[in-house]
Amino acid sequence: MQNRHSKSEFVALLAFLIVATLVLTNGFVARISAQGKDVDVFAKIQPIGDVLGIILDEYVRVPDIDKVVEGALIGMMNALDNHSSFISAEGFQVMKEETRGEFEGIGVSIRFDDDKNIIVYQPLADSPAAKAGVQSGDIIFKVDGVSTTGMALEEVAKRIRGPRDSVVNIQVARRRENAEPQIVDYTIKRGNIPLDSIKEARMLPSGFAYVRVSDFKDTTSKDLAKHVSHFLEKDMKGLILDLRWNPGGLLPASKDVCELFLPKNSLVTYTQGRKTGHGSLTENMKLYTEKDPLVPAGLPIIVLTNGDTASCSEIVTGALQFYSRAIVLGAKTYGKGSVQTIIPLSRPANTALRLTTALYYTPAEVTIDSAGIKPDIESPLTKDEQRALVEQMFNSIKTDASMMNQQNHGAITGNEATDKTAEDKQLQRAVEILQEDPVFDNLMKKYHRDTHETQVAAPADKVLQQGPHAEGNEALENNVTPETPPTPAAPPTPPAPPAPENK
Repeated sequence: MQNRHSKSEFVALLAFLIVATLVLTNGFVARISAQGKDVDVFAKIQPIGDVLGIILDEYVRVPDIDKVVEGALIGMMNALDNHSSFISAEGFQVMKEETRGEFEGIGVSIRFDDDKNIIVYQPLADSPAAKAGVQSGDIIFKVDGVSTTGMALEEVAKRIRGPRDSVVNIQVARRRENAEPQIVDYTIKRGNIPLDSIKEARMLPSGFAYVRVSDFKDTTSKDLAKHVSHFLEKDMKGLILDLRWNPGGLLPASKDVCELFLPKNSLVTYTQGRKTGHGSLTENMKLYTEKDPLVPAGLPIIVLTNGDTASCSEIVTGALQFYSRAIVLGAKTYGKGSVQTIIPLSRPANTALRLTTALYYTPAEVTIDSAGIKPDIESPLTKDEQRALVEQMFNSIKTDASMMNQQNHGAITGNEATDKTAEDKQLQRAVEILQEDPVFDNLMKKYHRDTHETQVAAPADKVLQQGPHAEGNEALENNVTPETPPTPAAPPTPPAPPAPENK
């Protein structure tokens, strides 16, 4: 027993020395000192070495140290707040692809069906997969001759993705009514697949333009400007900017979008971090518009929001509301007023941290973290109404992604209404208001609320509260989006199913 204890103590001490060495060699001595004389940080982190020693000595199998370390990093980040996280090497690569607005693959999103088959959720319009004939609902059961049975979704995604101009073979089973499934083999050359954050852009029958933005990428402002310019050429009477179900994205992209609507040199947002005295990660930043607006000053604008409008979409909402450039309609936004900095790591290789480094503030000089932004016009939808609408929107394009701009919102988009039709009441209300008066100043006087009422900071003890940890780039709890529709048999208010993997 003495030898066993000695071994455990030695390993624990060695592990502690390794951790201490990493701390010291990464320039943390000054930061540890800054914690104050009453905090012995070295003593505080000693349990890490103790636990590692126990694991090495007592675990039933020889542990994979890399996985243990990664798990420790995940736990460390999760302990901070529900937006900080550790990003694995694969996750970091996917994140970089998605934020720059494209990835290399065949252009399908996949997910599990109710029977745990991996199915094609939807082939993207004009993608290599769509051109080859892959269809929504196809069961993928082999990739390059390897069965997908029992395989994790991420593993299948990894096998389907690959460098541009390389080839992948997939074998699918296509269900047929009153017949055995049809087996189809595809050999598909991979390409560059754009990830457009503009999910709908159309002129409504009423003559008002409608644009739905799903997130904020490097390309969002450019893509939005293209659509808005087209609608201006068509003499649109007003614009409805839909930021419902938009979880955010890149902070600079929110400024770029605001440049389309606000006068030059308008303050969009500013950040405030902790004064650490050693670096620039929490350096305060102010974002101003740098260009003249694309949209004429008098053109009516309504912004649609709901409880899943978060982060960058709240920045845009807050700025347009503050400067009286848009009427905000819908429900109170999510309330994510924090800024996450992506910090690449050399150990483990190609991984990164997503660390909360600051709070952002609206031009009203408040952080809406944990508080959200209240709309000028309250027009909520229940979760059941949202789910029915989302499912209807998705089903209207399920078999033909090229119809993206013709999604079914009910009668307001010119679709035939039945007893089962889910009407987009928020979009309907927006059109009704725009039809009341062509002079936008009159509408603002009638409906715009003082930002002292709509943009109010949460109590200090509520800001950055910990909650169930949200994974993904800007994931939200119970998020229901047209890109991740609920299964029809789902109970009334469950979390939405995991977002499909893009390949």
